[in-house]
Amino acid sequence: MPATTRERSLEAAVELLGEQGVRALTHARVDAQAGLPAGSTSNWFRTRRALLAGVVDWIAERERADFDPARLPPMSGVDELVAGLCTMTEIQAGPFAARTRARYALFLELADDPEIGEPLRRQRHEFERWTEGLVTAVGIPHPVAAARAIMALADGLLMHRLTIDPELDLRPTIDRAVRALAGP
Repeated sequence: MPATTRERSLEAAVELLGEQGVRALTHARVDAQAGLPAGSTSNWFRTRRALLAGVVDWIAERERADFDPARLPPMSGVDELVAGLCTMTEIQAGPFAARTRARYALFLELADDPEIGEPLRRQRHEFERWTEGLVTAVGIPHPVAAARAIMALADGLLMHRLTIDPELDLRPTIDRAVRALAGP
């Protein structure tokens, strides 16, 4: 099914955010990036604030769909958890790099915004709970603290991959951290 003008606008907005940052996000630039007639984006999102809110929701929807736990293989051991975390991090730094950059840009710009920043924080908490479930399933003690540590590590590795070393081998670091959290 062809993408609607709304979907095309949101996809283009994510690309712009990921490539040029929050300051580049304007209705006119989104229209141009999406190859839409002038004014198309503003038909869906009347203000810049509404556009930002739409992008935040869009990113959350896409991430929930792309990392739906029901579509992932079950993880019952540390090796499977390490492999799964490596794959997810590779995907976020590879095919979804623009979206990952856009998410980080939005976090930096909107984290203190009580209205638009809330969906970002809520999405982060959903992923923390999901990660807690994975950690619990493989028997790692203190799952809340372990999940937060794993997510912080993944954020650092993603930032490093996106800004400094796109070829960084993630596996040794993720493996070492997960095994340290799992204990003897």
